[in-house]
Amino acid sequence: MGNPLDKLTIKGFKSIRELEDFELKQLNVLIGGNGAGKSNFVEIFRLLRAMVDQTFANFILTRGGADDFLFNGPKVTKIIDAQFKFGLNDYAFELEPTAAEKFIIKTEKIKYKLGSWNYIGNSDFESRLPKVKDDTGLTANRGVGYYVYEAVSDWTIYHFHDTSANSPMRRSEIVEDNRRLRSDAANIAPFLLGLMNGHFKRRYQEIIDAIRLVTPFFDDFILEPVQKGEKETVKLSWKQKGSDYPMQPYHFSDGTIRFICLATALLQPIPPSTVIIDEPELGLHPSAISILAELIQDASKRTQIIVATQSPALIDHFSVEDVIVVNRKDGASTFERLQEKDLNVWLETYSVGELWSKNVIAGGPVYE
Repeated sequence: MGNPLDKLTIKGFKSIRELEDFELKQLNVLIGGNGAGKSNFVEIFRLLRAMVDQTFANFILTRGGADDFLFNGPKVTKIIDAQFKFGLNDYAFELEPTAAEKFIIKTEKIKYKLGSWNYIGNSDFESRLPKVKDDTGLTANRGVGYYVYEAVSDWTIYHFHDTSANSPMRRSEIVEDNRRLRSDAANIAPFLLGLMNGHFKRRYQEIIDAIRLVTPFFDDFILEPVQKGEKETVKLSWKQKGSDYPMQPYHFSDGTIRFICLATALLQPIPPSTVIIDEPELGLHPSAISILAELIQDASKRTQIIVATQSPALIDHFSVEDVIVVNRKDGASTFERLQEKDLNVWLETYSVGELWSKNVIAGGPVYE
């Protein structure tokens, strides 16, 4: 497993004109009004994932082209610049738009903290990071590229908003796809089956217990592999308390199956070094939000968590200094971590969520 993220710099990306050496802690809860820039902060990690997966060019194409990623367009922003600091290493790149609205990775570089920058690529359409991960170091079998790749490729964005009838989480998946939970929970059934039958039975039971708190009639999953051609598949069948009738994935409500995915991601035994979740409260009952908050707090003891939310009820459960307020100023996103000393008097009477709702903590719509 790689290292969590210590600091990041983002310049010229969507609504983020300049965010330099911004420190991230073990738990980071982003709040702000619609359009403030929370989702754009999350989007930089999606872009990074596409670079690691060698799908960068297609990622840009399917999201409207390079110009849509530039702060205030190509006339204002010529280069997107990003740098990530984690453990003993750094990773940085510059993206330059082309006339065809693609991006060239103008420079890409990695660094060991005590060394100098090593340029691994320039003027490429795809990242070279996966290609340098096997390079040997000067004095060791593994070079800087290995440790940078391991860290960056481990950071995972979970997005469980698609709970439609044909969403991947409601469909069958091959049993072998159980090593790590996919970002859209497409393999949640084989992943849970692997926990249940492997060395993590206790963690599987914790997931079941969390689901029962939100859905009292839920008893357990029925994870029975079915032979389809040459492969075995499994889906998220389940049973209610007091009945052995096999319920199907489509019997789960949107909120219930979304919570199942969240609980699995947050309670998984070997989580990614950094977990990013955008609006996890979407579609959840108020009572489920408090349980979700407990799961997030518990997970942050084992891994780094970045959450973007618009729920005052959710942020009520976190410390003031876990909260990062995202606002817009002069057309650009700003990011500021709250300090308890600035709100001590208010917190004697109001919760963090109430202070945000009352706009004492500025984070609502800004009219420019």
